[in-house]
Amino acid sequence: MSTAAIPGAPLPVRTPGSRARGRHRRPERPEIPAGSPALLLAVPAAAGPESRPVVEELLSIVRSEQNGVRTAAGYLPSGGNEGEAGGERTVAELLAEAAEAGLPAPVVVPLVPGPHDFLPHLHALAAQYGAPVTDALGPHPLLAEAVHVRLSEAGLARADRARLFAIATAADGVVLTTVGGQVAADAAGITGMLLAARLAVPVVAAALDLPGSVADAVAHLKEMGAQNPALAPLVIGPEADAELLAAAAEESGCPSAAPLGAYQAVGQLVASTYLATLPAFDPEDGAEEAGAEEGAARAAGRHAAQ
Repeated sequence: MSTAAIPGAPLPVRTPGSRARGRHRRPERPEIPAGSPALLLAVPAAAGPESRPVVEELLSIVRSEQNGVRTAAGYLPSGGNEGEAGGERTVAELLAEAAEAGLPAPVVVPLVPGPHDFLPHLHALAAQYGAPVTDALGPHPLLAEAVHVRLSEAGLARADRARLFAIATAADGVVLTTVGGQVAADAAGITGMLLAARLAVPVVAAALDLPGSVADAVAHLKEMGAQNPALAPLVIGPEADAELLAAAAEESGCPSAAPLGAYQAVGQLVASTYLATLPAFDPEDGAEEAGAEEGAARAAGRHAAQ
């Protein structure tokens, strides 16, 4: 018999359940401490009809992943002048506005999967305002997943609906294309290894903005026995010129998947990269602190009543 059915017994007290444990427990979203800085997504391009939709969708994913986070997108100045981004704010303008308003310096998250030419300038700019800049989004398994999905959408790879692991692939070799020169291509090699494990085919990284890099990568795959190589852009979109992607496909004669764009996993990666810069916060610790404060307040009230 429950205590609620006993006359005179106190009403049952609702207590929070303990967090599930084990490998199958549902992941919990970390709490954002009060007063945390905003997330400033640094876009390596001017605002325009090609970059704006991708950025807005990614920020929407970030907000859905983590309620309460304040987000903003800062673009590169259009035509080399501040304030000409079609009504959108530049990174410099947003940093200056936060400083003038006395707000905490935002956490700057570069919207690039790896090394990029605009990063040195971004770090120098953020340093003027004491704003932290996170690392690039890659290499990361989520990027390999995103590339795999884009390949499957282009008919260049098939994926298991449940786990996205390849069953069969139309391409027997993949060139993972990126921008940022040889440094970016070298960094993309780690994501390429993760992608190769998913597809069970060789993957070679190449730089779209380095003459001959893609052609050499295709030739290398053919030397390894690949007869139907394909291109897989490891680019989100704004950081790469669309003409480079088209030219690489045309010159190499290889089919190409689409850029990653506003894929769900990319937005999740932006959110987790931002959260990694915040102080660790345990919801249970917060509940204990709140309970202690409430108890102290009650004690103070009783003392005042006496």
